[in-house]
Amino acid sequence: MMAHPNDGSGRAPVAIVRPTTSVTSGVAVTQKLVTASVAFGDLLRGTFGPNGLDKMMYKTNGQTAVTNDGAKIIAELLVKHPAAKAFVQLAESQENACGDGVTGCIIIASELMREAGRLLEKGLHPLVLVEGYQRALQTTLETIDARVVRIQPTDNKRLLDVARTAMMGTTAESGSDHLAQCIVTAAQTVATNRDGTLHVRTEDVRMAKRGVGGIADSTLVSGLIIERHLDLDRLPRHLRNGTVAVLSCPLEIESSSRDAEIEVTSPDQWVAFMDAEEAQLDAKAQAVLDSGATLVFCAEGIDPRVMHRCADAGVFALAGLERSGAEDVAAATGAMMIDHLDSLDASVLGSFKTMSIETLEGDDSRRERLHLDVGEHAGLATVDVGGGDGVASEEVIRGLYDALCSVTSAMETGEVLLGGGSLHIAASLAIKEAAEAQGGRERLAMEAFARALEAIPAVLATNAGNDHLDTLLELRAHHRDGSAESGVQSTGSAGQIEVAWSSAETLAHAIEAACETACGLLRVDQVISARGD
Repeated sequence: MMAHPNDGSGRAPVAIVRPTTSVTSGVAVTQKLVTASVAFGDLLRGTFGPNGLDKMMYKTNGQTAVTNDGAKIIAELLVKHPAAKAFVQLAESQENACGDGVTGCIIIASELMREAGRLLEKGLHPLVLVEGYQRALQTTLETIDARVVRIQPTDNKRLLDVARTAMMGTTAESGSDHLAQCIVTAAQTVATNRDGTLHVRTEDVRMAKRGVGGIADSTLVSGLIIERHLDLDRLPRHLRNGTVAVLSCPLEIESSSRDAEIEVTSPDQWVAFMDAEEAQLDAKAQAVLDSGATLVFCAEGIDPRVMHRCADAGVFALAGLERSGAEDVAAATGAMMIDHLDSLDASVLGSFKTMSIETLEGDDSRRERLHLDVGEHAGLATVDVGGGDGVASEEVIRGLYDALCSVTSAMETGEVLLGGGSLHIAASLAIKEAAEAQGGRERLAMEAFARALEAIPAVLATNAGNDHLDTLLELRAHHRDGSAESGVQSTGSAGQIEVAWSSAETLAHAIEAACETACGLLRVDQVISARGD
């Protein structure tokens, strides 16, 4: 990039950037951004919908992942192009806000850029295009509000449909009925009501790998599963209807922070010294037993003598938990974490329904898993996913996480929408009608937005092996005839949608975020690359 002097002295141009820098302007900018955006959308297009296929991601370190989860695919890519990086940020925004809907969001943004490229090449000003997109977005959001269906957090049938829809096309689909029930029950278990508002935190539902069996062997535990080797074999392995103490202080003799020596001059002093130590440990053990707790979890160490005292009294004790693990037990059971034994009494204890130890024999060693079932008032819930400990179970967990996010969103907002591209066709027709009232060039942008929305049902039909043009024409006819529930069925043909439901918040955020990203890229009129590419 050179700055030419205006004094006519004939001096050489002044260089303000490195010679390797390249500057792209005009139509070439549009082509550069649109090409990258379309390529990004085409990458994910084949994974979308119930008939979408998977991608195998193979890293340089030899790790592999087989997935059709858009967020996972994008996270694994090494993206260099600036427009593609904007799409990566878009995917992260959708995943962080909703936890689902990433692939559909990227496809819409890609189509918006494809349509924009055609109009910009015809001479439409970028800001006119942005203005038209914003008006079309407003019409889309109004269509969402008009079509939304209100549900209650206890509407199991509709929530199960939402969960099954989120798992369609993933490995989890093979056990979708059972897994969907696990997800819905887990979300309802951890739901809390604060000031009249329902709150469901996805972090309160955990996923654990069972490592054996199949997907059908997956179970829901209204509490926690802790995989740890027991410190003592004779600890009780089954307990019912007891109380839980969670400690962050050690149940052992604490060592001095400084090196010290004690000089013993007679056997009596040695015996007295040992007796004092024994008395301290007895006092600690007695304080635990006096509290009435039948389960003791400690984030620090437990002396073997204290452990044996607990075992003799039928109390289960587990030492050396990470602090986060101890906090999870406290959250699940309603116990308070105690940092000093003087504070340990019945008022700080939590409760549980059943505790059992499951032993699994592996090729290398024996695995012991503690199942802590707290009951319907549990603060945490865990889905124990059956199957091998490999890429297949990881993909099942990703599908379960998407379903969980969709279910929690539907429970909190109480709003769901028909899936199968039904909303996108309805919004597309509404935008075309609104565009008729526009006399300026914004009308062209609004019609382009409508075509971009139709990419969702088109991809659903294509991935099922159907002709997308025929399907779109049929869908438009259905909606114009008043059949507002018509969409792309799992077979790829147009028809009534009954069981495919999605969270309204997830769909609305996906369309808004896609429009925002596309409008941000359309405002670019120069690309300055320091690398010269």
